[in-house]
Amino acid sequence: MSDTATLPTDDSRAKRNVFILVLAQAFLGSQMPLIFTIGGLAGQSLASNVCFATLPISLIVLGSMFSATPLSSIMQKYGRRTGFVIGAMGGALGGAIGAYGLYLNSFPIFLAGSFLTGIYMSAQGFFRFAAADTASDSFRPKAISYVMAGGLLSAIIGPQIVKVTADAMVVPFLGAYVAVIGINLVGSLLFFFVDIPKPPAPSADAPKGRSRWELITTPRIAVSVICGMVAYALMNLVMTSTPLAVVGCGFEQDDAADIVTAHVLAMFVPSFFTGHLIAKFGVEKILATGILILAAAGGVALQGVNLENFYIALILLGLGWNFGFIGATTMLAGAHTVEERGRMQGMNDVIVFGGVTVASLASGGLMNCSGGDAVTGWTSVNLAMAPFLMLAGGALIWLMFRPADEKTA
Repeated sequence: MSDTATLPTDDSRAKRNVFILVLAQAFLGSQMPLIFTIGGLAGQSLASNVCFATLPISLIVLGSMFSATPLSSIMQKYGRRTGFVIGAMGGALGGAIGAYGLYLNSFPIFLAGSFLTGIYMSAQGFFRFAAADTASDSFRPKAISYVMAGGLLSAIIGPQIVKVTADAMVVPFLGAYVAVIGINLVGSLLFFFVDIPKPPAPSADAPKGRSRWELITTPRIAVSVICGMVAYALMNLVMTSTPLAVVGCGFEQDDAADIVTAHVLAMFVPSFFTGHLIAKFGVEKILATGILILAAAGGVALQGVNLENFYIALILLGLGWNFGFIGATTMLAGAHTVEERGRMQGMNDVIVFGGVTVASLASGGLMNCSGGDAVTGWTSVNLAMAPFLMLAGGALIWLMFRPADEKTA
């Protein structure tokens, strides 16, 4: 279903909002590649069992999953701005507690900070939906794509902050977490320039929309959620282990940061044209291309552990995520009405980040505890992609072969 009737034909407001959200994605978003670069390494230095090295990343995603529904409800009632500011404050608090945990050499406190960081991660996930709120049908995929492209700068800023701050203090990584606090406090000011009207309070006789069960059993919605979850979960599964694998295979921490930079660039550079590709070829074909590219990333990673293998695999992983996740988001945004937005978007992110939580938890175990060395662990991580790629591919094929009138039923 589409909410075309409620959308403006003039996209000037949407374009202003997209500009602000691009800046937020670039600046505030830089904390995510920063944390994903050092989170596993910091966890490895604090945890008594190396199998739990990536638990800090998992707690971030778990915090994001638990935050998704409350944040979605807050945005539905009070507007996007309120939800985004809450997200930034959660990120600042998470950074502060994480820094305190590093200072005390306390893994539990560090994990508590990671969980609160998930509030920001969840809020950032709604940037893409906010971009679509004031956009016309024709501008919607481009708006989503442009906001995702803001991650291009975050891909450069985040890992560079790691290089400058990771060893800037006596306690390793402490400086990076202090930087996270500043990023959130300063970046939250951007949201006061967002101009997205609060959804009108529903009247007693206003349409309520479909129930959560009716929404999630709609074929087009179900497939978009599955594909979005698989794209994000597999990206997280491999990226979380990458710094551990790179360092474990004898390369330097700076090499890991550069590889993460290349990966995040590949996640967001295509966003400048992904929306145009969706408009030209259709969302189903772009989703299918994303799944195939993710499979290619796993294939390259399994060919060896030279630096060039890491670079190529992680670049393909980022590109596959871009096509898969933007495609899934675009499909979902056009499949529900305005009154269904709060419950559907919150439910979507609970499911997506639930899958990502499982992936990040599995990542550390597969990497550090599935064999005797980093090469064996890295192989296990990439082999684990196969069944989930088959799930997403199968779901998409099932949708494409359904009669047109049944896809949205």
